[in-house]
Amino acid sequence: MAFPRRVPLLIDGHWVQSESTKFTPVINPATQELLTEVPQATEAELARAVAAAQAAFQTWKEVPVPQRARLMLAYQHLLKQHHDELAEIISQELGKTFEDARGDVWRGIEVVEHAANIPSLLMGETVENIAGGIDTCSWHQPLGVCLGITPFNFPAMIPLWMFPLAIACGNTFVLKPSERDPLTPTRLAELFLEAGAPPGVLQVVHGGAAQVDYLLEHPDIRAGSFVGSVAVGKHIYRKGTEHLKRMQCMTGANNHMVVMPDANRAQVINNIVGSAFGAAGQRCMAIPNVVMVGAAAEWIPEIVEAASRIRPGVWTDKSAAYGPLTTPAARDRVRAMIAQAKQDGATCLLDGSDCTVAGYPDGNWLGPTIFADLKPEMPFYCEEVFGPVLCLLKAASLDEAIALINRDFRGNGTSLFTASGAAARKFQHQIQVGQVGINVPIPVPLPFFSFTGWRGSFHGDLHAYGKQAVRFYTETKTVISRWFEGDIPSGPNMSINLR
Repeated sequence: MAFPRRVPLLIDGHWVQSESTKFTPVINPATQELLTEVPQATEAELARAVAAAQAAFQTWKEVPVPQRARLMLAYQHLLKQHHDELAEIISQELGKTFEDARGDVWRGIEVVEHAANIPSLLMGETVENIAGGIDTCSWHQPLGVCLGITPFNFPAMIPLWMFPLAIACGNTFVLKPSERDPLTPTRLAELFLEAGAPPGVLQVVHGGAAQVDYLLEHPDIRAGSFVGSVAVGKHIYRKGTEHLKRMQCMTGANNHMVVMPDANRAQVINNIVGSAFGAAGQRCMAIPNVVMVGAAAEWIPEIVEAASRIRPGVWTDKSAAYGPLTTPAARDRVRAMIAQAKQDGATCLLDGSDCTVAGYPDGNWLGPTIFADLKPEMPFYCEEVFGPVLCLLKAASLDEAIALINRDFRGNGTSLFTASGAAARKFQHQIQVGQVGINVPIPVPLPFFSFTGWRGSFHGDLHAYGKQAVRFYTETKTVISRWFEGDIPSGPNMSINLR
């Protein structure tokens, strides 16, 4: 697959080459091959993008809602037609296995399908006769220009979480994707234009911290969505709200799975391996911590044996369980964390630090790694590893496991494997985590619900996609009306006199 030498910007419906002198290389993480370069957009280009979005908003907000829905129908059709093409782009610039990349695209398509239901999602409320002859109704009207800042680990799904629903609500959008894998969002935008999106409705700009700060400070941007690390998310939330913008920031996690001894052993082991090591652990909803309750701890040798049978590889290798880490720096960081955990006294049951893949000596490879005997105060347990590493913890009871999870300041996702309905109900009721799976390892909701991380994993008031996102991307207007009966015409006017 051929890629452009430099990734263009999308401004006012036109693909333009940036006038910037600063570019970031986009590297295939399996080979270190240079795929393309992505610009750090100039302030003038960012200003043009926002101005184009602001101008387009004046006409787009007046487009009938069913027409906006039809745009989303056309878009999801094109995304399905180009599903595997998009997955291949993801695999080359991010390194995901082809199967995993296809899942990335499909979960985004599901949100676009949901956005096609925007006429129903925008319906307000009406009450007749709230007082004598007075009726009240509420409408949901678009905000204006909205901003999306998306991460490297889901270059299709997360942009599709944001701009289709925002645009379906009547807003216009500026997308600033990750500079590590900009080719996928670029192709998403090309298909959006092909689906019939008017010029200026979607802009795509590129850059780093300076470009993000400029956009967050721009007075014409009304709301911003972000997915990324805890530290960056806190900065973006503070910067955006400081400039009086509506913000939703989904940040990092340190998710736990709890395994009860009555769970199905084979299912548990398969789900642990998939949720801990899939996508090389580079998911904010990955499960890096598994709490074995009581006799379930006896399964630890089987978990280690199952993990030892999987290996990383390139996306064209159908036997590979996952791909490389995104950068050499990311790999080296995880290696350093593994070394520190050993030094701190944790027991390494499986060590993938020195993993190699035949024929690809330059890839950012790490094999599956498993630790036991971790203490809660160890940095390895406290930090989000974001690599193919699993921590096996023990608890004497479900209560102890719940207390362990609730002590963590993050609250993105958690899961429980059990055959007991009573245990499941206790867990889902008492756990202080926003997304809970019962015999489901990675509880990411389908788009008619919302992605509901809690506590340190989320900053804001309304969550991504689903009904909450519709409220996030709209303002509610309440109309109170009275019509006087004396104004009703008494009969036809048979003369030429105006009355």
